[in-house]
Parts: sequence; structure tokens; C-alpha cells
Amino acid sequence: MKFRPCIDIHNGKVKQIVGGSLKDDGDQASENFVSEQDAAYYARLYRKHGLDGGHIILLNPNTSEYYPDTRSQALSALRAWPGGLQIGGGITADNAWGFLDAGASHVIVTSYVFQNGQISTENLNRLVRAVGRDRLVLDLSCRKKDGRYYIVTDRWQTFTGVAIDLPVLEKLSSHCDEFLIHAVDVEGKASGIETELVRLLARLEDFPVTYAGGVGSYQDLILLKNAGCNHLDVTIGSALDLFGGELSFQKVLEICRG
Repeated sequence: MKFRPCIDIHNGKVKQIVGGSLKDDGDQASENFVSEQDAAYYARLYRKHGLDGGHIILLNPNTSEYYPDTRSQALSALRAWPGGLQIGGGITADNAWGFLDAGASHVIVTSYVFQNGQISTENLNRLVRAVGRDRLVLDLSCRKKDGRYYIVTDRWQTFTGVAIDLPVLEKLSSHCDEFLIHAVDVEGKASGIETELVRLLARLEDFPVTYAGGVGSYQDLILLKNAGCNHLDVTIGSALDLFGGELSFQKVLEICRG
């Protein structure tokens, strides 16, 4: 299990938020942590520890008054570690290469690929043609409804009609290099992982998947490692001491590498 670091940027600041609280209206979110450091600081830290494959997420839409500051922070992180970090948030086939040229290793996409609640094969194919399958990460972050996990879009605010199951994962995996999946209902709460979702994701063997959401203790991390059959990578935000939490960054790395 590999540790995948994160840099979440909202209103021009590196933050950790409660995932389900994000609202475009008024650029609101319940905040767990607002960093005094900029995004480039975290990029340099992750580079020092050789933690490639982490992700930068822009949490403001491009219509927000804060978007220019959020984007500027993201670009500064890419400059601090060219080729070391992925980036997501408002990515389309038209703007993706701009972020790759700025230093991103991959672009991360959700909303552009899911239109009117369903998979847009047209947009997915446009993305693959624009950047190549090997530079594309699909963000299949999800929330539970009626006993199933449904992919959510628009910064986790809108349910699609696409439930995560093995056939959907296998179909989409043929169009991208890896998946990033936040369990949004527990994201930012450090209240325990979504074990049911983890076990489902672990069935997709030999394909990179990064899980995020709910890790609040070292026991949660070990449970994730076991329930995920050591197939899944992990990202931790609010619970990590880098972001005001109680989990030691160094000890988390030790558990993941052990």
C-alpha cells in the first residue's frame, strides 16, 4: 500500500474540509484545517520524501471569485515538483494540456466525464484523445444511497445515476491510468473507513486505485490495508499531523511501507 499525499485548495488556501459540506454557492465549506503554508511548501515536502503520485485538488469552480487564487496556488505546487503530482478540479479536454504543461503528471477528471447523471462516452473519448490514457486519472468519488455507492460530481454535490460495481470499474479502467476514489460521506471526518467500499474496490486487482476518506487512527489504516488486500493506495487529510490531526506523518509512512 502506497501513501498518496494530497493538497486540497479552497478559496486560495490549502485546507482540509468536511467533504459533504462543500457548497459552490458562497464558496462555503466546513473547515477542519486552514494551513499557514502555501501549496508549494507541501509539494516540496512530498518531493523530499519521494511521495510521487499525490494529488492537488482545486475546490472552487472556475466561476468563483476565488478561482484565480486557487489556480495560482496549484500552479505553484506543480512548479515546485514538476512531474510529481496529479491535478484535478474543473479539468476538461480543452484545458487539460495546460495543467500537464505546467508540470502535472496526470489530470484528474470527474464532472466532465459524467453528464446528465451518466457516463459521457463522447467526453471520455475526447479526453483520451487529448491527453492519452496514461495521463488520465478518473475520480470516482462516491456517496451511499439506497445501499449502493453512486459516483458524485460537481465537487461532490451532485449524484449521478452510475453506481460503482465491478463491471463499471472494469469498463472505465480501460480508458485511464488509475482511479482516485473519495468516500465522501466520511471524507474529512476521521470517523473510520467505508469498509464495504474498500472491499469492493479491492476486487479490481492489478489496477491502481487510491482510496480516501475516514482514516482517523492507525487501526483504520491497518484495516484499510487488510480489507483492501494491500491492493489499494491511500491518502489521508484531516487526521494527519501535517493538517492539524493526530496521526504522525512519519508513522503513517512506516505502516504503508511495512
